[in-house]
Amino acid sequence: MIIKRLFLILLLAGRVNAQVYDRAVVVSADPLASSVGADVMRDGGNAVDAAVSTFFMLAVTYPQAGNLGGGGFLVLRLADGITAALDFREVAPAAATRDMYLDDTGAPQPALSQRGALASGVPGSVRGLFEAHRRYGSKPWAELLEPAIRTAEAGYALPAGLASALNGAAARFREHGADSFLAPPGRTWEPGDVWVQRDLARTLRRIAERGPDGFYAGESADALVETLSERGGLITHDDLRRYAPVWRTPATATVGAHELIMMPLPSSGSLVIGQVLGMVGSTDLASLAPGSPAFIHRLAEAERRAFADRNWHLGDPDFVRVPVAGLLDSTYLARRFADFHPDRATPSADVQHGTPPGVVESPETTHFSVVDAAGNAVALTTTLNGSFGSYVEVRGAGFLMNNEMDDFSIKPGTRNMFGLTGATANAIEPGKRMLSSMTPTIVLENGELRMVLGAAGGPRIITTVLQNFINGASHGMDAEQAVAFPRFHHQHLPDELSVEPGLLTPEAEAALTRMGHTLKPTPGANSRAHILFIRRDGKRHGAPDPRGYGTATGF
Repeated sequence: MIIKRLFLILLLAGRVNAQVYDRAVVVSADPLASSVGADVMRDGGNAVDAAVSTFFMLAVTYPQAGNLGGGGFLVLRLADGITAALDFREVAPAAATRDMYLDDTGAPQPALSQRGALASGVPGSVRGLFEAHRRYGSKPWAELLEPAIRTAEAGYALPAGLASALNGAAARFREHGADSFLAPPGRTWEPGDVWVQRDLARTLRRIAERGPDGFYAGESADALVETLSERGGLITHDDLRRYAPVWRTPATATVGAHELIMMPLPSSGSLVIGQVLGMVGSTDLASLAPGSPAFIHRLAEAERRAFADRNWHLGDPDFVRVPVAGLLDSTYLARRFADFHPDRATPSADVQHGTPPGVVESPETTHFSVVDAAGNAVALTTTLNGSFGSYVEVRGAGFLMNNEMDDFSIKPGTRNMFGLTGATANAIEPGKRMLSSMTPTIVLENGELRMVLGAAGGPRIITTVLQNFINGASHGMDAEQAVAFPRFHHQHLPDELSVEPGLLTPEAEAALTRMGHTLKPTPGANSRAHILFIRRDGKRHGAPDPRGYGTATGF
């Protein structure tokens, strides 16, 4: 059954570029990005060096999500056992207000938080990657950016997927002044067209030569502030000067012999995954066949309850008190799952957020995974939020700004672009980081490095990482099988169970419908993962998602 479903999803997707390597590998959304990361390690660089080079190449070749104008999270485990988590998530500008996306009647205006200059938070990518390199990199900073600079200057042949995406966004690019992303007048982009990005190359050169000061000050900063100001944005020079990434203690979860090392808040993924695993129990996962109605039902019901808690309790821990220990308390999780019925779905209307101990009541992203020859591992997820972010190009600088302000709760109970609702814990405040679903994860088994995981796809990131982990840890799949296996997703509201093609037999579909689930068929492209499994013989098995166009490259 697994082989039949794997074959179906691979057939629907068209291809997969999984590879097994002896020493080092990068798995990313773009072959050029994977290749430069592998070259860095082949030339003596470590996993962090490779991550820096891969990141900046994605800013050139994957503009839907690779970025200078966005942010992200990085989880690191060194071969000596040291772990770290770097938060370079965007923050709200100093002039932001809680009700900035409401009209005079108090009604939400979601278009303002999703498109245009007002949708952008203060970007963190450049300062974040520089900080990771400062602490853990080994090769010269400027050397790591050179491949991206050369590619932007000389141009590269557009793959079919990117040509189509650029053409599809052309009207929004025109509306918001992103002229560099438009095809020459009178035509559309075609696969194989050479796309030259000289403005972006100059911006990258300033960053290579001056580090963060080449972005957060000087010509690049002037262009950013002036462009956004003219279009109604809020980011100032002072916002750029004040931005700082934050090193945080990684979140962990233990399931049998496996330990998951994850990004803590403001990533919501670690708490949702920890809650789901705490509710369903490791024994249940191993005993239920993947893709079976019983497995899907149990996991979806736990997801329903965990997302209800996510939407109410979670926010930037530097601004709100989040009851992390209480949300992961085993007694609390047992109480949350006590009304689970093995043959009946619980309507989301009947599932509210819980009250953990200590509390008084009152997709566009990209991920890449890296392991070097020494066994150092990096899981890095970065985003502009929506595909191509806010569609606003910084004039003369060649890059797009994010639309991350939509990840705040613009009004309690209002859904964002991914259908997630929020509460006051995630309300807008100056300098605050918006809640995120990005979930870069590193997995150990009996203390040995075993997986590097992550995904793109809004809230589906969380359930994709969870299911890829379960596929490998509980169901014995290799990396290629795990990432290709059809997925499902429940996020409490809307009350529907999203399922990919090839997941359900007619009998399984009928069984879940009888239980009371509202099934929603979704294309596999709703989430994409680029994962790494370290086999017990030490070989690195890199597997990009067949739903996209990623590549594993190594040696």
